[in-house]
Amino acid sequence: MSVLIKNGRIVTATDDYFADIYIESDTVTEIGKCIERPADRVIDATGRLVIPGGIDAHTHFDMPFGGTVSADDFESGTLAAAHGGTTTIIDFAIQTKGKSTLEGLETWHKKADGKATIDYAFHMIVTDMEEERLLELGRLADEGVTSYKLFMAYPGVLYVDDGTLYRVFRKAGENRTRICMHAENGIVIDEIVKAAVADGKLEPKYHALTRPTRMEAEGVHRAIAIAEVADVPLYIVHLSSADALEEVKRGRARGVDVVAETCPQYLFLDQSYYERPNFDGAKFVMTPALREKWNQELLWQGLKFNHLANVATDHCPFCFKDQKTLGRDDFRKIPNGAPGVENRMSLMFQGAVVENRLSLNRWVEITSTAAAKTFGLFPKKGTIAVGSDADIVVFNPNRKETIGVGNPFTHHMRVDYSTYEGFEVQGWSEIVLSRGRVICENGSRVTTGGGQFIKRARVGELLR
Repeated sequence: MSVLIKNGRIVTATDDYFADIYIESDTVTEIGKCIERPADRVIDATGRLVIPGGIDAHTHFDMPFGGTVSADDFESGTLAAAHGGTTTIIDFAIQTKGKSTLEGLETWHKKADGKATIDYAFHMIVTDMEEERLLELGRLADEGVTSYKLFMAYPGVLYVDDGTLYRVFRKAGENRTRICMHAENGIVIDEIVKAAVADGKLEPKYHALTRPTRMEAEGVHRAIAIAEVADVPLYIVHLSSADALEEVKRGRARGVDVVAETCPQYLFLDQSYYERPNFDGAKFVMTPALREKWNQELLWQGLKFNHLANVATDHCPFCFKDQKTLGRDDFRKIPNGAPGVENRMSLMFQGAVVENRLSLNRWVEITSTAAAKTFGLFPKKGTIAVGSDADIVVFNPNRKETIGVGNPFTHHMRVDYSTYEGFEVQGWSEIVLSRGRVICENGSRVTTGGGQFIKRARVGELLR
């Protein structure tokens, strides 16, 4: 299959120019002015941006949590991502406590195999790691899983102690792999939660009020200190507050190899959403929690000055009717997470470019290129260049849509509500190609399946 994209404005993290793109099979083979070659499909991109497919480095498809399972599996989740202009996701495989991480990887391969429409990779969530099993981390890296996530939160479930953190950090550094860190002081937070429950404070808003930003900042500070001593590249996931951002800035200023992501929910939503009546605030129960609104502009500044490297979604949807209501009488039982994988590209174009906070190039960088470079996917992914995978989005910078469950152009996720219900966004992914295959066009799916597992390179290496 050959595709010729003509007359588009090609925007990458570093370039902005008009040219045609010729694709053969799954690869970009030529970029130039007025390409005149026969092709099986010709796409006229006049008046459109032609950008690298988005990379969402933080999703949770088909994930068990709190007695239920996230609503999107690898079929529905990757199809929704594709409709929104994302062509690669990195999902989190989970090690069952006391068992091998390699077993966890095999479980997630089975979940994804044959279902994904776009390409995918895995991080590995490590829930314990005794000295005698540390060699597993090297075997994971050989399998293309070159990043491991650990939790300071959720004692008794995912939490690991500082000794385990250091042990895994040290071995990851030796293996030239990266640590992803959920940084909150879960031990102290649990004590705050106990006190709130004892006082009868059980509404959704207390999910946020029992998780203060200082406990996120403390976790970030401690993670950076341990990473500095262990000599390992560190990636702070879903950073939500100005307090935590200050710790990242301090670490980077003294030369620590630490980067961080934030998510659209922390840039567009705030703590007031928990006050909505009729238990509606439960829709926004996620961890970290939404923060006071004043944090938002400081996070945008973090993106502008590269203290925050990129934007992922932490897509972890639970239906309101059948899943969120498990915690109607106790906020602790509300499944943590919200949908967003489909809306990220348009939301970020609205907030970054339309509202004049960031440049077009930086928008591409935070939605695609930075994740590709951080997680060993570049230059196969995250750019438009000869030899790169033909993961390309023809993006209409002028089209407006109102996000909502009732809009067939903005909601293909298998969940009964939208985190951004009623948000008007300017900018929409019209045609989406994954390795040269047109998979979505004008809101309709063209094909399903065909997504491949990507073995990622180690830190400092390029994926060829």
